[in-house]
Amino acid sequence: MLGVHKSTALRILQTLESARFVRRTGAGTYVLGSGLIELSELALGSMDLRQPAAAHLRALQRETGHTVHLAQLTGDEIIYIDKVDSPAFDAVKLPSRVGRAVSIYASAVGKTILAYLPRQERDRLLSHVVFERFTDTTFTDHDALEAELARIHECGWAVDNGEHDAYVMCVAAPIRDSRGQVIAAASITAIEVIANLDQLKSNLPLLLETADKISYELGYAPSVASPDGDGRSAT
Repeated sequence: MLGVHKSTALRILQTLESARFVRRTGAGTYVLGSGLIELSELALGSMDLRQPAAAHLRALQRETGHTVHLAQLTGDEIIYIDKVDSPAFDAVKLPSRVGRAVSIYASAVGKTILAYLPRQERDRLLSHVVFERFTDTTFTDHDALEAELARIHECGWAVDNGEHDAYVMCVAAPIRDSRGQVIAAASITAIEVIANLDQLKSNLPLLLETADKISYELGYAPSVASPDGDGRSAT
């Protein structure tokens, strides 16, 4: 079907096998491998989050007029899984897009998710990070970032004060699953000429309410304290 020689097809299968996308049976044939199952589970997980979040994100965009993002921890990356654009960005497009990985230390959604991860998991993710100064406000060392994550954990929301792109401002809030664990973050984003950080922060009540509504859709019971000790109740 591919129109290639059998030896080429075998090399392709061997490559797929090394990545666990196929596996060889005792009869010498190939069947789908566990790598594809893992990919499908990741895709389904994102779809499961996007569906209950979609209406709430679009309502938040209409109420605030700003671009709204939904980001999720997927493997070792934090990925944008939904985005509702603001009409105000027709002339200037934000660099974010669905399916794109976001900086885990130079973004509001990244820092929000990091702040609520178990310490061992957070350290593991950050062990692979090479801190790069994107702008004057970027956190460029582990200690400064840890202090910021502690502040986020305490207050329940995060900001991006032009930390990756100097002209982009953002505020983000955590989204919890039925176990009370933070698995994603929702954010409101604007370029600074349209809304500065203080103006964006005035939308925090709406953002926190939206994050709580999505968490409730996922089965989070706000009356029960979450495992990380934050029992902030939903609206």
